Amino acid sequence: MKLIRNTQFAILSAGLLLAVSVAMIPSAKEPVGVGLKAPKGAEMLFDGSKKMLDEKWTYWEGPRLKASLPIKWKIEQDPAGTGTVMNTNDPAAAGGLYGAADIVTKETFRDFRLHVEFYVSKAGGNSGVYLQNRYEIQIFDGDTTSHGLGAVINESPSPYKLYNGIGKWNAYDIEFRAARFKDGKRTEPAMVTIYLNGKKAHTNQKITQVWGGPNSGIDGGNDGGKGVTDTPGGLKLQAEGHDVLYRNIWIKKMDIKEANTDF
Repeated sequence: MKLIRNTQFAILSAGLLLAVSVAMIPSAKEPVGVGLKAPKGAEMLFDGSKKMLDEKWTYWEGPRLKASLPIKWKIEQDPAGTGTVMNTNDPAAAGGLYGAADIVTKETFRDFRLHVEFYVSKAGGNSGVYLQNRYEIQIFDGDTTSHGLGAVINESPSPYKLYNGIGKWNAYDIEFRAARFKDGKRTEPAMVTIYLNGKKAHTNQKITQVWGGPNSGIDGGNDGGKGVTDTPGGLKLQAEGHDVLYRNIWIKKMDIKEANTDF
């Protein structure tokens, strides 16, 4: 009887600990998560159609570009939903040649609220979401380091426990404030708050530089990535020669006066 009671107590304690752990993950003040529809005032950047892909996106003309228009990212049936999605597996990026076939929006942005949904098909699937074509929010299945999935690359830990895993849709909800400048000099670094699958992953995370060199994004070749400029940039999605899919991408322009992106 004592053993049974001890076992029951242990199970109850474990359940309470799990409940407390889940409760400690902050909830969003606004709707977030997979399947979220674009709110009033937001612009759809990808609705699943080839038409929108060609209208609003182009290849990023970085130093390693090997692809040529039209965009070769395939439009495919959603493997875990309805409608169509795009596949990053551009042949020009085979072997993980980042920068060879990355796509970027034709429109550029400063401050914004962003929603992106992604799906990793196979173990080790690799891509990335670049804010202003500078700052990478990593998508890298299996990597739990500061270079791993959900990390503001090389600037924050990976919130890997919030990842839904292979064969399931995931969502980034992001509020981003661009770096501030005065007389051509940076006075405040870029800042971001990120939710992964409806759970807060990073709050007011400062981003100090561009990582990955000139093949990664704009300003990557300036002073080792530390020479960030005041030029607005597009949203970029990375081709790494993997079957990583995207759908339901929208953005809402903002003007964030104070250094606070929490939402």
